[in-house]
Formats: sequence, structure tokens, C-alpha cells
Amino acid sequence: MRLVPSSSIKAAELTSAVGAAVLGAGAALLLPIEWRAHAPALLLTGAAVHGAGMTLKYRLEARLGSPAWWQRGLFAVCSAGLGLLALWLWVSRPVIG
Repeated sequence: MRLVPSSSIKAAELTSAVGAAVLGAGAALLLPIEWRAHAPALLLTGAAVHGAGMTLKYRLEARLGSPAWWQRGLFAVCSAGLGLLALWLWVSRPVIG
């Protein structure tokens, strides 16, 4: 088993946090009508960055040992939530034409 530097895990956590912040900004933009055009792009960008950060963190921590059941559960819930958000954005996208 290879040890992972804590700085790598911290960088993954920071990436995940930035993605979550952008995702939150996208969600906030769903409220004001004038800014709604930017919301899907922010939501998808935030979800992608957050997902990448969480995946990287999960993989780095897995090198230290098997993740606890609740860590695997939270990762699955987060992944499912992001998938549902992507599906909702796809289904509710405006029809142009």
C-alpha cells in the first residue's frame, strides 16, 4: 500500500469545495429571472469540478486503506444527486425553435 501525501488529499478537497461553490452559485442563479440563462452552465461546471475533486479524494484516501461504509455511502449519495441534477437539467432544458 502506497501512502498519499496529505497535501494531495487537501488539494482534492479544495477542488471539491470550489466545485460545490460554483454548483451553489448556479443553483442561486435559478431564482432571479434575469440571470437564469447562466444557471445551467454554472450548475454543470460546478457539478463536474465537485465530482472530479470528490473522486480524486476518494481514490487518494482509498490508497490509505479501505473506506468506511459511511464514506462509500456518502460518495454514492453525492454521485446519485449529481446524476439526478444532470437528468433534471436535461429534461427541463428550454426548447429552442
